[in-house]
Amino acid sequence: MDLEEASEQSPAGSFACSPVEILSKKDFNELSIQESLEMRRAILFITARIATRLSRRKKLDDSANAIDLRRTMRKSLSFGGDIVEFARRRRKVKKTRIVLLCDVSGSMECYSRFLIQFMYGLQNQLWGVETFVFSTSLSRITHLIRTRNIERALGKLSRHVLGWSGGTNIGRSFATFNHDFAKELVDHRTVIIVISDGWDCGDVDLLAQEMKNIKRRCLKVLWLNPLLASKNYQPLCKGMQAALPHLDYFLPAHNLQSLIALGRTLEGFGASRVLS
Repeated sequence: MDLEEASEQSPAGSFACSPVEILSKKDFNELSIQESLEMRRAILFITARIATRLSRRKKLDDSANAIDLRRTMRKSLSFGGDIVEFARRRRKVKKTRIVLLCDVSGSMECYSRFLIQFMYGLQNQLWGVETFVFSTSLSRITHLIRTRNIERALGKLSRHVLGWSGGTNIGRSFATFNHDFAKELVDHRTVIIVISDGWDCGDVDLLAQEMKNIKRRCLKVLWLNPLLASKNYQPLCKGMQAALPHLDYFLPAHNLQSLIALGRTLEGFGASRVLS
């Protein structure tokens, strides 16, 4: 049974009772070479499903078809002041933008390639997705992964992104994001997704301030941490402690099931919002 058949036979795109159920629960850090290839295909399939479901969702609003009294009265003049038909005002649908910020430092190396695959899948399936990676500095990679060949893109990223698999300075990276990109990309319809274990070699006070700035601008902040999958995990590192007060969601990101759960979370507040 392939992934599509498994998805059709199980609810909400899950893999219950399918041959890939074990793979979907397996930590990205524990995969064999063959399982890694299967996982990459599975991630692309899942992101396509998530993107399809998100792009179809619309927040219903009782006033979406409200009567426009001014236009109604203006139209009535053609009939001697008699109201023959009510003019209705439709609200414009403005879609939510998703901005992904992925840690590619050394401590995240075993996870970052799978998570960038996820980011690639979302970006190429869904409107308004912007993708960044960070370690000691921040790089915008939206244009680099807008391609059909993700393996070639990953190769370019590892060669050209400064600090790939090196140390981490999250505060400085987020300061760059807020200064250079946030004004263009972030508003009250934007969902920020940070993917990081929170280990930081930089200024934690700077990180706290920049997280506060991000939170002030956007709709929701989600932080995905692979370490959160461990029952014994506690967010004791200073970087994670600095970020936590500014998060709406703190979620694991260690296997395929955690990415499926992320899709359901995104559906919860919709990829489309009906606004005035």
